[in-house]
Amino acid sequence: MAHHSESDSRADFGADTTPDRPGDNRPSDAAVLEFLREHHGEDARDLELLPGGFWSAAYAYRVGDDELVLRISDTPHGFRADRLATGYKSTGLPVPEVLTIGEGFGRWFAISRRHHGRFLEDAGVEEADALRPTLVALLSELRTVPDTGAPTPPWRNWLLNGIGDRPGNFTSGWRQRLTAHSDAERIFRGVDNRIRALLDACPDRRELVHSDLLHQNVLITPSADAVTAVFSWKCSTWGDALYDLAWCTFWGRWHEGIGALNLWDHILPTLPPSASVDAGTRHHVYELQIGANHLAWYVTLGEDGNLRWTLDQLDEILERGPLR
Repeated sequence: MAHHSESDSRADFGADTTPDRPGDNRPSDAAVLEFLREHHGEDARDLELLPGGFWSAAYAYRVGDDELVLRISDTPHGFRADRLATGYKSTGLPVPEVLTIGEGFGRWFAISRRHHGRFLEDAGVEEADALRPTLVALLSELRTVPDTGAPTPPWRNWLLNGIGDRPGNFTSGWRQRLTAHSDAERIFRGVDNRIRALLDACPDRRELVHSDLLHQNVLITPSADAVTAVFSWKCSTWGDALYDLAWCTFWGRWHEGIGALNLWDHILPTLPPSASVDAGTRHHVYELQIGANHLAWYVTLGEDGNLRWTLDQLDEILERGPLR
């Protein structure tokens, strides 16, 4: 749910569910196996529906010695972003190779190589000592990917677009829907005013920003000592890499294993001097923007529990102000 927020599993934070996720539009297993047989020229084995998937349905399978993943979506946008992201990969930033993008099932499909691991956010508090250097290293790898020169919106525009109500978007009309919730309008206006008041502190940098870490988009080893895959790059852009740190600290309020890492205190000393200027203010803006962006999704999806939780976090962050 890039622009912000087309996360593949945005709605997975609570017990609420909705039948309107594009990823719920799945063909039968028989249709998938027949499609794979025609595509590969041989039978696929061990078909397995993978979890997550707001925008796409995903299946793991085997053909010969290859372990692969088939994804099916209404749009190729995310698949193309994932294929582009293979150019970012390194030992510390493993990105699954996208082998094929095409049309199928009356929609779009992609086939990529499968990576194994467990979701980053499933790590427990007791694993903090192992996980902390792993995540610090990942954020550093993202920050140091060479600029490709790809055209992207100016950073401040991107931030404001993420909290706007734009016609034609999946969440179009969310601002009006938000007014039906107690004190939501007050909190959002406070967030919006704070972001705009501090926006000048947010430079138009050209660092790689994934902008959807967590949400079942990062795999780690069983021992939490290495990242095994980073995928779902549809939200990525070029801007201020501190945004990905803010993503982890904001959602660390939900995922105790991430919150226990105390990432702000451990990453701030690793930043180069140029990236440390106004770091607390920038991080504050980004946490507020991330939360406000998710108000749009939760009110659109009717996830009242997640909406209330997010409003409460934003209220607390407004009261706390920037970290020092």
